[in-house]
Amino acid sequence: QVQLVESGGGLVQPGGSLRLSCAASGFTFKNYAMSWYRQAPGKERELVAGISSTGTITNYKDSVKGRFIIFRDNRKNTVYLQMNSLKPEDTAVYYCSTQASFWGQGTQVTVSS
Repeated sequence: QVQLVESGGGLVQPGGSLRLSCAASGFTFKNYAMSWYRQAPGKERELVAGISSTGTITNYKDSVKGRFIIFRDNRKNTVYLQMNSLKPEDTAVYYCSTQASFWGQGTQVTVSS
């Protein structure tokens, strides 16, 4: 079955960086686009970034453009989210997703001094 396992979250000061990873299994990873979403307390889940199956096409939420980078390694069945210049408003649980149907358990990112 499809499994998505996120890791790499934590507590970081404003201006800091984190790299999230999502290890995928149970499907042919290289054939599918992947996405990162986030959900802050009291807010709806929102799309943060997406990447095509080959990694050549990416898209980002406006508020993270220039700060976050999504990339993937199809040899390792893993998608990443490099987050730089983090702001308190980036605090949320981050999820990876595929095929609009499958989700990981999420990883908490907290940006605070």
